[in-house]
Amino acid sequence: MQHQQRLETCTDAELIQAFHRSPSQRESVFAEIYRRYAQRTKVYCVRVLGNEDDGSDIFQETFVRFFRAALREPQIDNIGGYLMRIARNLCLNHKRDTKSTVTIDEWERAVPDFPNYEREELLNLIAVALEYLDFEYREAFVLRFYQDCSYEQIAELTGASISTVTNRIWRAKDKLKTILKPYLTEFEAFTE
Repeated sequence: MQHQQRLETCTDAELIQAFHRSPSQRESVFAEIYRRYAQRTKVYCVRVLGNEDDGSDIFQETFVRFFRAALREPQIDNIGGYLMRIARNLCLNHKRDTKSTVTIDEWERAVPDFPNYEREELLNLIAVALEYLDFEYREAFVLRFYQDCSYEQIAELTGASISTVTNRIWRAKDKLKTILKPYLTEFEAFTE
């Protein structure tokens, strides 16, 4: 128990040092890294890909690749950022390799009925609408509003300028408003 508490207080750099210093401790160190970063990484993968199964697969592959990289690299100061870079690259590769489209009929079936409309359903509606955005807009939106990343962090992760990130987030919000407008208008009329 004392060992686990000690790992919980370690910085990312200290975790990587412990990972290299003691092979018998690797499982515990990796478990601590997973505890810290799994949820955030999985949310990113699922939201950016728009598919639970694909997102889960990429999420798992991200941690496998991180483990291999950690074996080779004795110094990683920002594990969260490192994991996000791996996840982003895997998501980009997946998107490139599997061009998917959502038909209007699929969109209509995915939209909930407004009489039962609740906050969770609005979030589901936004998740479906995200499918219509180009990858760079979807990614910027997810990083900003689901991962709570700053514009600077998004710029660093994506390799884009801050002005490009700002533009992508603005365009993502604008496109989402356009996509959701008919449904939100109908909802407003229903709730009046």
